[in-house]
Formats: sequence, C-alpha cells, structure tokens
Amino acid sequence: MKHVALRCAGFNSIDLDAAKRLGLSVTRVPAYSPYAVAEHAVALLLALNRKIPRANNRVHDLNFSLHGLVGFDLHGKTAGIVGTGKIGRITAQILRGFGMKVLAFDPFPAVEWAQQYDVEYRDAQTLARECEVISLHTPLTPETHHIIRRETLALMKPGAILVNVSRGALIDTKALIEALKLGRLGGVALDVYEEEEGIFFEDLSGKILVDDELARLLTFPNVLITAHQAFLTQEALAEIARVTVANLAAFARGQPFLADTALT
Repeated sequence: MKHVALRCAGFNSIDLDAAKRLGLSVTRVPAYSPYAVAEHAVALLLALNRKIPRANNRVHDLNFSLHGLVGFDLHGKTAGIVGTGKIGRITAQILRGFGMKVLAFDPFPAVEWAQQYDVEYRDAQTLARECEVISLHTPLTPETHHIIRRETLALMKPGAILVNVSRGALIDTKALIEALKLGRLGGVALDVYEEEEGIFFEDLSGKILVDDELARLLTFPNVLITAHQAFLTQEALAEIARVTVANLAAFARGQPFLADTALT
C-alpha cells in the first residue's frame, strides 16, 4: 500500500510525519459539502432550542401539553462562531439570516467576508462571555484540543447553547458534564463526541453502553446528540465519492492529485 485515501476533511487520525517517512501519499476530501454540515449545525440548534424531539415524542403518546417546551427567539440574540473556514462562514451567514448578531473567533480572520456579512471578530474570552449560542467549526489541533474546557464554560452566559459538529475533542467532556449538572448551560447539541470511535456508526441497540461519559450525557434532557451525520446528504456523499475515486485514479496513473486534497 502506498496511498491512503481519506473520505473526510479531517486528518487528525493520520500521523502525517510517519506517513511521509514510509513514503505513503495521503489525500482527503476537504470540502465535500460545507452546506450540509452548516445546515445540520443550525438544525440541531433549532431542534434543541424549541424542544422538537421532546415535543415529537409527546404527541406520539397523545400528550399535547406545552409544559416544558419554551424556547427563545434567535432573532436579536448573539451567536459566536469558533472557526471561520467554509463551514463556519456558512453557519454564520445562516444565523445572520435569522437576525442574529454574529461574533467570530479565528486566528486567521476572513476580514473581507466579515465586512460583507456584518460579522465581528473577537477574542475567544469575549466571544464566550457575550454569546447566547456558540457553534464550533474548527479542526482538531494541539491548539484547539479542549478549547471548550472548565474555564471556558465558566465564562459562558447562563442558559447559553453550545453546538459542536466539528471534532469531539474540541470539548472536555468531563467539564461539560460538570457544567450541565450545575445547570449553567441552556443546552448542548453534539454531532461528534470525544470518544466516539467504536460507538458512532455502529448499531449498539440491545447492548450495554460501556462509555460512562456518553451514557451520562444521554441522561440530560437538554442534550441533543446525533451520531456524526452532519455530512450525510446526497450531495455530500456524491462529492466524497467523486473526489476519492479521482485521487485513486490519479495515483494509479502517476498523475497529480486534485487541488487541495493531498496531505503528503
């Protein structure tokens, strides 16, 4: 084997230095559909805020009570976007469409884009303090590992909603559970989880979940979790297949890989 073809944008699971030493080429699919992931982030936010899963379960039991289903208007609130790559920018634009004020944090600001969509860059601490909604859209690096930790959560507004559709290890799960138990957060929506390997993408119904932290998260009524499905649209799957096959064919022919897909 001389070529590792990743069918995803993230490459934190690959030791690129080791791959280079072994003479392995590594390719990925960096932008299969940023709209799919951004739209899923907003869908999670809306569903969590307006208690949609709970309401749906109730009416199927013929319980039409509205007790406990109060949310809040997104219009006029402040959203914080951590990471303004393609997905983060699209998420910000959608939230601006709801009439939200949007703050952003990124070590490499997209200044022209921010001016066009009236997005304001702030430091991470200011973003944590001022936002009712915080959505994570940054890759997992040594610098972003546990970017949401006990200190960050302590800065956040009481009742704030945290959304993560990027990488599970951006959040310190133990600290998140502690903040939820203290009632500091209004809700948490996750499409990724710090220790999801061996759990997500598997059917474990009828089995015992041995991950105590995930099991604890699932007990909170204000936690909404999907199993890493933000990318799962027809358009995204088609693009993943197209780019992956094109890179495999290029490797077999000794031709250059598609632009921006090669890592080594």
